[in-house]
Amino acid sequence: MTEPVASPARATPCAMDEGRLGAEANLGRDEELLAEGAPFARVAVLADRAVSLGAAQDPDGPTGRRARELGLRVLRRRSGGTGLLHLPGDVVWSIVLPRTDPRAGRGFIEGYATLGTGVVRALREHGLDATWSPPIGSSSEYCLLSGRGRVLTVGGRALGGAAQHLTSGALLHHGVVTSSLDRGLLAAVFALSDEAISRQLTSLDALGLGPSAPDLARSIVRHLVAT
Repeated sequence: MTEPVASPARATPCAMDEGRLGAEANLGRDEELLAEGAPFARVAVLADRAVSLGAAQDPDGPTGRRARELGLRVLRRRSGGTGLLHLPGDVVWSIVLPRTDPRAGRGFIEGYATLGTGVVRALREHGLDATWSPPIGSSSEYCLLSGRGRVLTVGGRALGGAAQHLTSGALLHHGVVTSSLDRGLLAAVFALSDEAISRQLTSLDALGLGPSAPDLARSIVRHLVAT
């Protein structure tokens, strides 16, 4: 008689609200947790400005070059996607799951709706009807308007996004909710038109939740653990 095969167990991550972190320190924490490979969920509010590039982007390409000319620090993410402008007040989250978790299986690349459920629930708890939507596809340089993955939207405008990276031992899923729109920097770094910024992007400030970023962060980490 053939023995039944046990289904992989879903891990329950430890959770932490890490308060305010610099953008470089935030990505460093992701690297540490990914290397450890233990189930973990965390959230932070960014304390400074930077531009981050996806793993496949050339740091000396147009985005990185323009950012440095404007005095912005250019960082590399382990995950994919294209460039992001990080500003103080942005809410960032990360989930690390071991490869044995079914959510880290073959379909992980489409896991936005699953792993990002907690973010949607937290935003709705704060009165925003957020959802993970098909990519907008209007920019080859700015991640929230790219043509890949999914984007976190409110009222059809991009509020945030997420990306993943899979190693032999663990999956990293991390993302951002935008606190504010610096139209000048977005246009200068990513060659975005004012029309695209106005019509396709939004922020916590624009939606009246900018001062509530720390409260939103606490809601997100609580809902991430329940995902």
